[in-house]
Amino acid sequence: MSSKEERLEAFGRLLDVMDELREKCPWDRKQTNESLRANTIEETYELSDAIIQNEQTNIKKELGDLLLHIVFYSKIGEEKGSFDIKDVCDSLCEKLIYRHPHVFGDSVAENSKKVEQSWEQLKLKEKGGNKTVLEGVPGSLPSLIKAYRIQDKARNVGFDWEKREQVWDKVEEELNELKEEINRMNTDQMEAEFGDFLFSLINAARLYKINPDNALERTNQKFIHRFNYLEEKTIRQGRSLKEMTLAEMDEIWDEAKRQGL
Repeated sequence: MSSKEERLEAFGRLLDVMDELREKCPWDRKQTNESLRANTIEETYELSDAIIQNEQTNIKKELGDLLLHIVFYSKIGEEKGSFDIKDVCDSLCEKLIYRHPHVFGDSVAENSKKVEQSWEQLKLKEKGGNKTVLEGVPGSLPSLIKAYRIQDKARNVGFDWEKREQVWDKVEEELNELKEEINRMNTDQMEAEFGDFLFSLINAARLYKINPDNALERTNQKFIHRFNYLEEKTIRQGRSLKEMTLAEMDEIWDEAKRQGL
């Protein structure tokens, strides 16, 4: 691994490269915060994919792409006279020090749960921080992740089940309410109750320390692998999925499962 001096030198080189690109490259020169935004979101998802696949080389590559965007936004801020990369780093360091009094101060945190609770309380107190507990949850987050973050933030201020086993009564209650609306075929209420049911399942996942987004993505990937196996085998047999019965497709699907796909 590299030394601290080598890491600082590499970061300085990146800043120099960014300066040259902004000055000499027509594409880089015309970029704005607005034009970069969509690409930043895409790069974040590409990093997420690499992490899910546990591909270290790709994680390194995607981290670089995301770091480029951080440096790019900072360069644009510098040109506008608003802030530069030093301000970004200083602001982050000050926030981390303030929110970790058990490391940089005299407070004591016996476990990670205490750290999380302290973090949320300090965010509400700090100047320019969140005015309400849920204010820090970005509105643009995907709904499943947003639900988890909402529940997690509420937990950090004590709004949670006394015992995690209690959540299953809520899950069952929401499922029954959903079934009632399905029987009535009330489309609007079916959607509302399905949302409540899904929210309760996410709550259960959180309480049992299961990341629901990771869990769903594992199932997505499993389905993709098995369906691809089904499709590829039918193509090799000169058949079409549309011409097959469900029982015939299930037979190949089970074959994929037995092979560990």
